[in-house]
Amino acid sequence: MNVRKNKLVALAALGLTGGLALSACGGGDTGNGGDGGNAGGNGGSNGSDAGGQEGGAGYAELTGSIAGSGASSMQNAQTAWTESFMGLVQAEGGDVTVTYDATGSGTGREQFLNSEVKFAGTDSPLDEEELAASTEVCNGEQAFNLPVYISPIAVVYNLEGVDELNLTPEVIGGIFAGDITKWNDEKIVEHNPDANLPDKDIVPVHRSDDSGTTENFTEYLSENAPDAWTHGPVETWPIDGGQSGDGTSGLISTVEGGDGTIGYADASQAGNLGIAKIQVGEEFVEYSAEAAAKAVDVSPRAEGREENDIVVELDRTTTEQGVYPIVLISYLALCGSYADAGEGEAVKAYASYIISEDGQQVGADNAGSAPLSDELSSEAQAAIDGIQVG
Repeated sequence: MNVRKNKLVALAALGLTGGLALSACGGGDTGNGGDGGNAGGNGGSNGSDAGGQEGGAGYAELTGSIAGSGASSMQNAQTAWTESFMGLVQAEGGDVTVTYDATGSGTGREQFLNSEVKFAGTDSPLDEEELAASTEVCNGEQAFNLPVYISPIAVVYNLEGVDELNLTPEVIGGIFAGDITKWNDEKIVEHNPDANLPDKDIVPVHRSDDSGTTENFTEYLSENAPDAWTHGPVETWPIDGGQSGDGTSGLISTVEGGDGTIGYADASQAGNLGIAKIQVGEEFVEYSAEAAAKAVDVSPRAEGREENDIVVELDRTTTEQGVYPIVLISYLALCGSYADAGEGEAVKAYASYIISEDGQQVGADNAGSAPLSDELSSEAQAAIDGIQVG
């Protein structure tokens, strides 16, 4: 099994006391023109103040609590973001509690649209129907999506004695469709001549919950191996039976506990499992944050959405060198208006922190994600600034 260095930095290093948290997030001069105290308040990399409040108060004025739920893919990043953000607020004299429950994308969107949480994390952006329904819980305004977390989806495996594995899209599709069932199948051996592939059953593992990671993964298969994977892009696994896990951690645990198992998960949570290289054009590409970011850079924006609703149409079929195409973009679903001014200001401040240069670096350090580009961050901050409160 391929043992890779775990990219996660211990969350304790974030420094949950005010001073340490401020230091961890660049509490000194950030280049935005602010001193140590103002650096924490500058939410966006474009220099907007905390929470996108143009000319408004900083973190010292924030009070209360806000809850979010959703995608388990960005659980590590959300844990780091909430702890670091609360430390910054505390350092300035504010008092805000932010919680995030990794329930899965589908549940997170459902709870958001039922007004159970103030924001949702989702690997699949709110669709047209969900956006229309959101006005009922968003003070009459429509919700919108912001990209906040970019990460490769790793094809993870547990196969003793196999340290490296090259897989084509057709082989991956065939494995998860149940048509390629042995590790020494000639279609696998063809691209792994030096690997000692055993005559052992392949045990594919899928997510048991409604999952944006599943939708992103099956979208990749649908576009690159439509003959092998005929079920289309789906959030709920379409094939009965087989082994499964609830959430990202559940899937990883199932793959780790098996023999000959293979699954798909946000790369930041792959642990010590083997990770396959994926064929792109004529090369087999290893996952990395940089290769995932490049996949986003070469992809267009989704058409037909409002200006503040920022959704990327990933180009899964690109053959550009150095691109890793099995990419997950996790979004924040936010209301366009919050009736409670305190909650609204807290949501704006937290969202601004996440998409800021400091926030994105915290996500990269603790979850191995790829930071947003300056352009995406600036667009996201403009959308946050437009949220109405009170």
